[in-house]
Amino acid sequence: MSRDIPPPEVIRVSKTSVACDGSGEVAPALGHPRVYLRIDAETGFVECGYCDRKFVLEGGPADGPAL
Repeated sequence: MSRDIPPPEVIRVSKTSVACDGSGEVAPALGHPRVYLRIDAETGFVECGYCDRKFVLEGGPADGPAL
């Protein structure tokens, strides 16, 4: 049985290209390698493969109270 686990962090952004290095609540040295991600126009979000942060495009299909 599959369970939907919410992402650890949801970040709303205004551009379709984002970078993630895992820093924020932790020191940058404790994060992960910086990766560049592109938000898919159909879904309106992208998730980081390292830390599972979810980047949501403001005004996109995934932006709303259901996050």
